[in-house]
Amino acid sequence: MSVMFDFMYFPDNKWEYIPSFIMVLIVVLIAILAVNQIIKFSKKEEEKARMLEKQFMKNKLDSRK
Repeated sequence: MSVMFDFMYFPDNKWEYIPSFIMVLIVVLIAILAVNQIIKFSKKEEEKARMLEKQFMKNKLDSRK
């Protein structure tokens, strides 16, 4: 039974957890920033697509006349 749990390490000194928590916090913050940048880029691209669609529809209607 002890062979199965040899990979788990729980330090007696709880101060050893601090670097791990800092790394997790940094990774989460970077992930949040990345998602925000993706959302901003997506909104810009959506606006460009709308403008192109309006232009296309306008040209299509003009060509029918």
